Amino acid sequence: MLILTRRIAWPLSQWLLAMGIGLIAMMLDAQAQTPPQATQEINSLLDFVEHSECRFVRNGSEYAGPQARAHLQKKLTYLEDRNKINSAEDFIELAASQSSMSGRAYEVRCPAGVQPASLWLKIELQRQRQLH
Repeated sequence: MLILTRRIAWPLSQWLLAMGIGLIAMMLDAQAQTPPQATQEINSLLDFVEHSECRFVRNGSEYAGPQARAHLQKKLTYLEDRNKINSAEDFIELAASQSSMSGRAYEVRCPAGVQPASLWLKIELQRQRQLH
């Protein structure tokens, strides 16, 4: 009977340990979320990309604003899930500057000319901050 009790108690203690680790992980995740101001600025930048008449160039192919936004949003979600985004600058540097696959820099082709996407977004971020 003692063996049976131990066999039942052991999985229960493992379960309790797993639950405790899970709760700690959830608490740490909640603490490491992107700050609200950064989220607001990033969403404004994504809106800017989506509604721009510029074409977003990724690995040699051009994309209209809505497709560019969807791609950047996917990268943002990936990075946020890993707690890598703390500011709009992090978003620009880690998600919107270059291809994660090829390492090639992103560009934008606008009526005024071609420029690196990172510079284009940094200028827009500064413009938005001056308005607020």
